[in-house]
Amino acid sequence: MFRNKLKRTGEVSWEIAADPSRGMKVPAKIFSSEAMLASIDDAALQQLSNAATLPGVVQNTVAMPDIHSGYGLPIGGVMAVDVSSGVVSPGAAGYDINCGVRLMRTPLTKDQIFQNRGTVADRLELAVPGGVGRGGSAILSTDDYREIAEQGAGWAVKHGYGFKDDLTHCEASGRLEGADVQAVSGHAVKRGHDQMGTLGSGNHFAEIQYVDEIYDPETAAQWGLSMGQVTVMVHTGSRGFGHQVATDYLETMERSMRKYGITVPDRELACVPAESGEGRDYLAAMRFAANYAWSNRQVIMHNIRKALADIFHVEPESMQLVYDVAHNIIKLEKHTVGGVKRELLVHRKGATRSFAAGNPELPEIFRKTGQPVLVPGDMGRMSYLMAGAPPAMDESFGSACHGAGRRLSRHAALKQAESGKKVRRDLSDKGIEVRAAGRRTLAEEMPDAYKDVSLVVDVASRAGLAKPVARMRPLVVIKG
Repeated sequence: MFRNKLKRTGEVSWEIAADPSRGMKVPAKIFSSEAMLASIDDAALQQLSNAATLPGVVQNTVAMPDIHSGYGLPIGGVMAVDVSSGVVSPGAAGYDINCGVRLMRTPLTKDQIFQNRGTVADRLELAVPGGVGRGGSAILSTDDYREIAEQGAGWAVKHGYGFKDDLTHCEASGRLEGADVQAVSGHAVKRGHDQMGTLGSGNHFAEIQYVDEIYDPETAAQWGLSMGQVTVMVHTGSRGFGHQVATDYLETMERSMRKYGITVPDRELACVPAESGEGRDYLAAMRFAANYAWSNRQVIMHNIRKALADIFHVEPESMQLVYDVAHNIIKLEKHTVGGVKRELLVHRKGATRSFAAGNPELPEIFRKTGQPVLVPGDMGRMSYLMAGAPPAMDESFGSACHGAGRRLSRHAALKQAESGKKVRRDLSDKGIEVRAAGRRTLAEEMPDAYKDVSLVVDVASRAGLAKPVARMRPLVVIKG
């Protein structure tokens, strides 16, 4: 139904016009090649159109080329609302608040890792706990929670997990202001108290990679990257803490919508005015969960740093963070809409911020290049490092893709994969050492369950959302 409404508006852009009969206030914009359109399920297009009905939504809702259906807003979706007249919707940020990716460069070479890949995989499996509900070594106290709310990743650095310079290389310096301990439930606190420094399950991972292609030598050099260099990529979020925050506030908003006279086409988009009491409380809790996630990735990265330093007898300081980006988050940002600069709440769900060079929100080190945009692929192929590009500011509220995007559901992947053991063997034959909390995870996360990330990156590049800087291939993969 919704696929039939698509109209081409550019080389790799499409639009579903605003339909007043469905309550759509703005169009829905989709970035995709013609070939990739067939892989976009109609449910995702419906979700994107549903989001265009919410109060205060501006310009258009946006879908990245890695779009697939999710909860409320599709994964790969962006929605911006006016901060004073618009709503906030937890389903448009997702359950895993501030799920995101970070990339660290090292002085190591591909051959060093390849020759010791079994040892590296075993050590990292111990250093980075993974799996559903599995706890880590850092047990959080009430004081820890208070500091995480206030300091974000700074809490981790303060407690010996990294260096001050790491914070400069995080989106928002690894901390959102306005987090409030009082805005989260006791259940959320209980779920998160032993999960700091853990991956979780599903598509979360820690990966040792090497740079096998450089597209922009000048930018790559400014970011300290060269051919054959080993990098570390970490993908995870706020664990059970963030999941509970989302669960709590989705229930709150479902109960509260009526008193604000709000109706939505899908209960998964439950929302309240951003400036209402419930809206402010959710944003304070969401920011707390975002800060928890930045701390979590900081702890994981530094534990990997220490393990690699021990194995290869190098200094931990020689391994430096390139960047950390969130891709499930709601942020207060200034964007120009209709020629007027406005304060907006930008909801990104499976979409990465992609601010271009010169943006005042970027630290000095990225003002000349644009911010790094991290686009992981599947565990058998490649991942990309991109740089924010100027057209993104007008076309997508400064947003780009966040990964390959699923092609198969987890159930379909389980049916197609013969076994997790076979997936591991196939990857080993390609020189990729894999460890996972369970074989089921390997089957669900097999490479063929995902779209080809190079096609996603190509569309983002052609649309001007971000420009490719480098490509990395996996050597060792730790899955949750």
